[in-house]
Amino acid sequence: MPERQLITGNEAAAEGAIAGGCRYFFGYPITPQNKIPEYMSAHLPEIGGVYIQAESEVAAINMLYGAAATGAWAMTSSSSPGISLMQEGLSYMIGAELPCVLVNMVRGGPGLGNIAPAQSDYWLATRGAGHGDGRCLTFAPFSVQEIYDLIGQAFPIAQRYRNPVMILADAVLASMREPCVLRERLDPPEEKPAWAVGGRRRGRQRNIVNSLWTDPPVMEEVNLRIQQRYEEAAQNETRWTEHGADAPEILVCAYGISARICQTAIEHAAEAGIACRLIRPISLFPFPTEVIADWAQRVKKVLVVELSMGQFIEDVRLAVEGACPVEFFGRTGGVLVTPEEVAERIIEIA
Repeated sequence: MPERQLITGNEAAAEGAIAGGCRYFFGYPITPQNKIPEYMSAHLPEIGGVYIQAESEVAAINMLYGAAATGAWAMTSSSSPGISLMQEGLSYMIGAELPCVLVNMVRGGPGLGNIAPAQSDYWLATRGAGHGDGRCLTFAPFSVQEIYDLIGQAFPIAQRYRNPVMILADAVLASMREPCVLRERLDPPEEKPAWAVGGRRRGRQRNIVNSLWTDPPVMEEVNLRIQQRYEEAAQNETRWTEHGADAPEILVCAYGISARICQTAIEHAAEAGIACRLIRPISLFPFPTEVIADWAQRVKKVLVVELSMGQFIEDVRLAVEGACPVEFFGRTGGVLVTPEEVAERIIEIA
């Protein structure tokens, strides 16, 4: 029977990964995600898993590269500056077509910044993964339960598309404690993928994992193969939720903790006589472009709410394609928006 526990977002990320089949974790401490490696260090060895605290984030991502090359279900976690240090390794993993899962509990920045909540890693998550044409498949939870559920689903998604999957959350969700329904822990598949390295077994060809392709046509072929998987992911993994009026005047777009705040804000706006609908992307890449484009044809304006100077808004504008004005409201540096502030902005633009 499922078990309901009161846990933090960090604990949900760690336990959700274990329940989803993760058996290898490599990481380096940085707030506000320190409880993830702490939890993994205590619980992975109990089930025969491997936990290694690396000497740096650069070491952690390259350990992850090595484990993923063997077909292992492996992950790491960090926070904004640490994810920056992992970019080269992520690009190598994408070029080598290796699956993995990583969690980014975003903090205020730029620089070392602070450990307050922010959404200023949107570009890093959805346009990042280092140099080249590769990107992380990226999902953004807005509750402890959703962190737990998404990270468990992330491992088979990473394997299916042979690509890193990032769970993008923030300092509020990392430390927030909420009821969470826990599943039975599942084991990863015993059979290794056909492409995995790891010893010469009888009847199996020797595999090589590599991201160095000196022949340009071959490199292009690799890029096209990766892009084709992104297109398949767009068909199969694009996720979002909708909340609010069926005949809105204003469409509000927000993700993660901002969307949670906006749910209350649009209720305040409704009391003032302004009908709003909230679109909350769960998958940031692939992005729910079509649903936003459809609603943009039916509303007077779109309001984008995010905890940054304006990054998520770029994907919304691309989806809207000039069908109506796109307005912005955000805070930065770790300062949260409030439902009252968002409601005031809705009233102002209406």
